[in-house]
Formats: sequence, C-alpha cells, structure tokens
Amino acid sequence: MAGAVAVAYQTTATSPEWLNKGDNAWQMTSATLVGLQSMPGLVILYGSIVKKKWAINSAFMALYAFAAVWICWVVWAYNMSFGDRLLPFWGKARPALGQSFLVAQSELTATAVHYSNGSLEAKMLKPLYPAATMVYFQCMFASITVIILAGSLLGRMNIKAWMAFVPLWITFSYTVCAFSLWGGGFLFQWGVIDYSGGYVIHLSSGIAGLTAAYWVGPRSASDRERFPPNNILLVLAGAGLLWLGWTGFNGGDPYSANIDSSMAVLNTHICASTSLLMWTILDVFFFGKPSVIGAVQGMITGLVCITPGAGLVQGWAAIVMGILSGSIPWYTMMVLHKKWSLMQRIDDTLGVFHTHAVAGFLGGATTGLFAETNLCSLFLSIPDSKGAFYGGVGGSQFGKQIAGALFVVGWNIVVTSIICVLISLILPLRIADQQLLIGDDAVHGEEAYAIWAEGELNNDITHHNESTRSGVSVGVTQNV
Repeated sequence: MAGAVAVAYQTTATSPEWLNKGDNAWQMTSATLVGLQSMPGLVILYGSIVKKKWAINSAFMALYAFAAVWICWVVWAYNMSFGDRLLPFWGKARPALGQSFLVAQSELTATAVHYSNGSLEAKMLKPLYPAATMVYFQCMFASITVIILAGSLLGRMNIKAWMAFVPLWITFSYTVCAFSLWGGGFLFQWGVIDYSGGYVIHLSSGIAGLTAAYWVGPRSASDRERFPPNNILLVLAGAGLLWLGWTGFNGGDPYSANIDSSMAVLNTHICASTSLLMWTILDVFFFGKPSVIGAVQGMITGLVCITPGAGLVQGWAAIVMGILSGSIPWYTMMVLHKKWSLMQRIDDTLGVFHTHAVAGFLGGATTGLFAETNLCSLFLSIPDSKGAFYGGVGGSQFGKQIAGALFVVGWNIVVTSIICVLISLILPLRIADQQLLIGDDAVHGEEAYAIWAEGELNNDITHHNESTRSGVSVGVTQNV
C-alpha cells in the first residue's frame, strides 16, 4: 500500500514519534568513541609514557577517575551541567537516574535564548533521542576532562588525595564551565562559541592541572631529571585511540547525524594531521631528528585546537589552525617554558598546560576569527553568529572568545586551589619521599613488568639505584 509506514518507522512504546533512530545510534556511537579515548586510550598512554616505576599508578589514576565520574555524573553532576538553571553559571543538582526522566526526550531546559525585551530568540535544544543518551554522551566528556588533568600530576600525587580530588573538581569546577558554555549559562546566552570543549574540557583541564601541580609539588629530583617512556609503541597505541576517538568527540556535538557533524569530523583530522607534521618539522629543524613523542604532542595540540570550532570553520581554516597549533604550543613548551621561572618551579609532568590549555585557548581565539557564517547557522542557536574574518558583527565574536577564556581560566585557578588546600588539611597531596624512590610497588604493591630473575618484584635497592641514576634528561618531559 502506498500510504503504509515501514515497520522500522512505526511509532511504538520503544520508538516514540520524536525519536530519530539515526541520531540516537550516532550519538551513542560517538559517546562510546569518546569513552574509548579514556578507557583504554589514556589508560594505555599514561601507563606507557611515564617511567616504568610509575606505569601502574599513572594508569590507575585514569581508571579510577573514569569510574568515579560516572557515579558523580548520574547522581548530581549531569543536571548541574545541563539541567534547570540555579545561577547564571550553574544548574540545579539532582539525580539523573529516574525512568521517567531518562526515557523522555532529551531537553536542555536552560538553552532557550531571549532578547532583552523577553521575546524568544532561539528555542531550547531538544535532541531527537532520550535523555539517557545525552547523559551517557556528556558523561564521557566529563570523564576525559579530569583524566587529562591527571597528566599534570603523574609520578607523585597521593592516590588517596586523588580519590578525593576527582569528585570535588567535577562538582565545583567542571559543572560550572559546562553549564556556563553548553548548558544555557551566561556565556552560552552571550554567544561565546565552544563547539566541542576547547574551553570546557581542554582549557579547564590544562589550567586546573597546572594549578594542582603547583599545590601538589614536584616529582623527585631524579624523576624530573630522567623520566623516559617505558613503552613508546604502547604510547602510539594509546595515541591512536585518542585520535580516532576524536571522530566521536567532535562529530557528536551537533547532537545529530547531520552535515555539520560530517564537517566537524573532516576538519578534526585535517587540523590534527597538519599540527603533527608542523611539530615534527620544527623538531627536525631545531633538534636534527624527528621525535615520536613530539609527533604525538603535535597530534594532540591539533585535535585540541580544532575542537572549539570543528564544525564552524572551513577546511582551509582547519589547516591554518593546524599550523598554529603545531608551532605555538611547540614554542611555549620547548622555548618559553625554559625561560619562564614560574613554569620551571611547577612540575607539569606531561606538559598538559601546553598541549591543552595553550592549544585550547588558541582554538577558541581562532574560532572567533574563522567561524564561517553559513556553518554557524547549521549549529549555533544564536542567529548571525560569525567570526571576525567575515566582518560585520563578527568583530565582537573574537572579544567574546577571549572573555570566555578568561572566565574559565580564573574559575579553575581559584576553585582548584581551594580544593587542593582543603584536601591537604586531611590528606597529604604528595606521596612520601621514600615511596617516590620506589614507585608502584610502594604505592600499589604491583608492578607493570616482572622482568627480574624468576619474575619476583624488584627490591628497594634496585629502585633506588634506578631513581638516582644520573644522565641527560630524556623522554616526554625532557624540555619540561
């Protein structure tokens, strides 16, 4: 019959009229891709990019954070980030566990935008899938944010202090930035653009990581001097999961399987590739040979830089952003860091400030320049949004981007400092000096590789000899 509806598209209890099955499938796939970036992606990368004696501790910090954020998210943090407005920068805390809420159509209730006279400028966001899908998708972003932050603290933070830090930071820092920029808060209403987390995730984690590193204190002197990766091939495996997982990271943020999603995915890989090549060229030009770790850093800065504007800029702009993200963070890490006394005093283990904060700020600023008018209309709620490069009202967008970044930076410095000080009143933030000499065996009673004699754990003397070995600094933090 000509008027018959195919069974696959008929309305049922499990497939209501508002449900778009394609959008729902893509959103859950995107969420899983983002989850794979953390678990096992960053678990593998952290466990292999650090000195062998810290492999277990580094991987476990990521694993613990992934699990802890899940519980915080569904019990109170999701609605603080995407629920009803409590304050201009914060949503109301409540669980996201009830059946009636999770199976209903997803609604970001605070995202409606009004003119100054109270008339409606843009409707609230209502993706065509259930709230359960949105809770899952956004949880993966919250998880990876605090795991990225952990990269600044590897090799010395007390694991018990980290266990307390994660829920506190998600509650009082991440939810504020997420609501302000994504959930309908004052920066969202003002028109600050953050397509997929250049500010909410990367600038936040980079600044918070640097701040926490200041309060926790440095690694042991011997570890700061010599901290070679224990398995570079596994670093590449973790980096590969991170790179391909970014397809869901940026491709899922239109909340739909649409043409803007396709544009975001394409730009993501263009920028990442350009940045990796640029970083490698600079390594060859200044140091005489390419570095695998350097290439991974360049890949990450490219992925971070494109994130704030992935679906909003043209392909040529993605290349320009890749050139900038492969050179400016390279300069801040390899040159400026050595000359800036403050940065020398703070031990940012994996250089998260450079790869995420600098690159995230750079991406947000360049989005304010290169966001294209038609692409903006496909994604943004506020009409006539565009970057300064396209003239007109776009000139103000660059200023908005800078102001939004300053809020994220200031909030994370203050809140992260308060959290660290409060935890330090109860627990030491840093591992004891004697345990720092030993590493995983002292902290967890486990080691990554049993390679001595018949497989028995190494003794303290061997660890001590390794940790006090002198030599030229090498590895991921050789210039940090």
